[in-house]
Amino acid sequence: MKKLLFIPAVFAALILVNGCSRSSPTRTAAPVPVLVARAGETNLPVLIEPPPVGHVTPISSVTIRPQIGGVISNVHFQEGQDVKAGDLLFTIDARPMQAALDQAKANLQRDAAQLENSKIQFDREQKLFDQKLVSQDEYDTSRAGMDALIGTMAADRAAVTNCLLNLEFTQIRSPIEGRTGALQFHEGNVVKAPDDVLLTINQIHPIYAVFAVPERYLPEIQRQKLNHTLAVSASFDDLAGDPPQGELTFVDNSVDPMTGTIQLRATFPNSPAVLWPGQFVKLALQLNELTNAVVVPSQAVQEGQNGQYAFVVTPDKKVQTRMVKTGVSYRGLMQIISGVSAGEMVVTDGQLRLVPGVTVNDKTQGAPDSPVNSAAK
Repeated sequence: MKKLLFIPAVFAALILVNGCSRSSPTRTAAPVPVLVARAGETNLPVLIEPPPVGHVTPISSVTIRPQIGGVISNVHFQEGQDVKAGDLLFTIDARPMQAALDQAKANLQRDAAQLENSKIQFDREQKLFDQKLVSQDEYDTSRAGMDALIGTMAADRAAVTNCLLNLEFTQIRSPIEGRTGALQFHEGNVVKAPDDVLLTINQIHPIYAVFAVPERYLPEIQRQKLNHTLAVSASFDDLAGDPPQGELTFVDNSVDPMTGTIQLRATFPNSPAVLWPGQFVKLALQLNELTNAVVVPSQAVQEGQNGQYAFVVTPDKKVQTRMVKTGVSYRGLMQIISGVSAGEMVVTDGQLRLVPGVTVNDKTQGAPDSPVNSAAK
């Protein structure tokens, strides 16, 4: 009797549950909000961006020292001024050198007169010697006196030349074109040759930037350097305008065994003077350029256990997971070798809540296509 009562009760409960389940509406997941960008095609430079920064060095740096000592009577330039080769920089008091020159010229004239008289005496002695009227000793003494005065005349001429040179050294001129640094001595200071440093001039038009890259890039650099000039760009914090552009002009002849890097040097026109000697800059060496490369914003590429992937939004607002193969990166763009085609929409923000097949509420990042197009330009 108890079993018969239990069966109708269970049957009634099943009917009640079935009725409740039919009356409840079906729940659907809300679309996931994400930011998207369209994959595009552009020409993409292939760059070597070495992790260490490079430093800027002048083409030429000259330390100006006096070649004679004395008092600086005039300074003919302003600190930090651009000068050309041959421009007058300093004047040292020339009066002592002028007096020494006058003395040397006077000595030359005196010895010239003595030599003339010695020649006359020697000619007389020679005639008397030929007539056997003077001894060999007297003849040799007269000849030696004349020869000594000839040597004295040569020394006098050298002394005059030296004094002229010292007088010329009182005007210190720039040996190169460049920019002057800070003055170490001013008008009225006494300078000592050649110890005192008066000034340093750096040539900054053009200018060098020295940097190093891992040795694995050396074969490709050498190969491409044979065919065309390799471009190098420089950047630094608070740079106003486009990065200065230069070209690779030197590859060192050995690899540093301690760091495994090869030193390179680029030459920049540096007009106007954006780069400065001693400055640290970030340098990028361009090897070549990829034509019509498929690119997406770098943040669209994710790292997974099986490699890199991206979320692609289909026209029906569904998400697909695509494994991608990437290439070079440039200014926030990532080259997609395979996995995503140009024109497809990729998710750039909101990937944490996505799974394959989920519906998304997509919003284009900025203006349509702006992340790809603006960065590519």
